[in-house]
Amino acid sequence: MAYGNALAVLADPTRRTVFERLRAGPRPVNAIAAGLPVSRPAVSQHLKVLKEAGLVEERSEGVRRIYSLRREGLRELREWLDGFWDVALEAFRLEAEKSHMSGSGVDE
Repeated sequence: MAYGNALAVLADPTRRTVFERLRAGPRPVNAIAAGLPVSRPAVSQHLKVLKEAGLVEERSEGVRRIYSLRREGLRELREWLDGFWDVALEAFRLEAEKSHMSGSGVDE
């Protein structure tokens, strides 16, 4: 149930903002923290939680740490959400077929 872990980790609004800032590409902590109402060490802690959840990865570039999204980390969450979409589409298909059959003059 890794999707549950991703949901829990991303439930924090600051952590979600940190995560969303990586959407544009890899960034160092200072760039991620710029303009946020929390300290740079707090952003580092949020990144640590995101990394432990498998949602981001880091690499060293000299003395800087560069963080980027780990798209595979969202795979289970996406599959779980897609399951809801699949159910909704199937229900829509069945309803459309039912409406088509009743509107075509065919006795049910």
